[in-house]
Amino acid sequence: MKILVTGMGGELGTRVAQLLEDRPWATEIVGVDFVPPRRRLRRAVFKRIDPRDRDKLAQFVADTAPNAVAHFGVYEPSSRMTPQSAAERTELATVAALSAAARAGKLEYVVVRSGFEVYGPRSPAVSVPDEDVVPAPRTPYGESLLEVEAIAAGLRVQHGVAVGALRYAPVLGSHVPSPLGRLLRLPAVPVPAFSDPPFSVLHPDDAAEAMVAAIERRHDGPLNVVGPGAATPWQAVRLGGRVPVPVAPFLWGAAARAVELAGAAIAEHVVELLRHGRTGSGLRAVEALGLPPLRPTQDVLRELFEWADVVPIPMTREAVA
Repeated sequence: MKILVTGMGGELGTRVAQLLEDRPWATEIVGVDFVPPRRRLRRAVFKRIDPRDRDKLAQFVADTAPNAVAHFGVYEPSSRMTPQSAAERTELATVAALSAAARAGKLEYVVVRSGFEVYGPRSPAVSVPDEDVVPAPRTPYGESLLEVEAIAAGLRVQHGVAVGALRYAPVLGSHVPSPLGRLLRLPAVPVPAFSDPPFSVLHPDDAAEAMVAAIERRHDGPLNVVGPGAATPWQAVRLGGRVPVPVAPFLWGAAARAVELAGAAIAEHVVELLRHGRTGSGLRAVEALGLPPLRPTQDVLRELFEWADVVPIPMTREAVA
């Protein structure tokens, strides 16, 4: 099977490529992104193309003629780029790569990265959504993810290709450029003043394993992928030894600007998580993909905070000598 990994330069795309290299059924692995992978790859071949160069990207994908596509060309706002640039690159990469892969004539399976953001904020009616809940995003990132799912689903209708969508909980890790992770590692973190809604997260290794399992099993349809358990903003801040800064509902705009000045841009979907929480049921994914036990939310947060601190070592005379 020849597999195309879009967004291979990101942490998740690179990790998926590494896992595919160990799978004998992945006979050829090709990747594309606007930044190169930051880890060593043995068999995978990488091509550096900016999604905004749509014609070049489409031609490369058509020449590749993959049997399967792992689509990580989905860019989170305020992670590696501005919200406007993230939305633009996501749309261009999705349309160009998936349509070209289908036209090449050898495509059998597509799986795209999506997220819990498609469900919108938690509510008393739907506090822990499963895959049967109708998506209702309330943020630009959630709308962008749902558009990616819709574009991919069009391949099922037009070309009879099986299409999976992995709706990840927020992915946090020491090397993941997550706006939520950067926010939680600040010395002082804004939290809701009058509520403390739960949220769940996902370890990047578990996210990558789920993507490879989806390709191997060719799961058709959406799946929630999330670490068990949950934390609240106040609990997460205390777990990391940070200072919680209570924010009233009408002051989140000012809090977001202050956080950006502190070096951690905060996008609308992160504010939504802090104010309303973000959880989901991942039981169906564990069963459908045969996943091992995923890392609990609390453990993922501990790992994030344990990696965060840098202790300066003062220079001594002995060291100079």
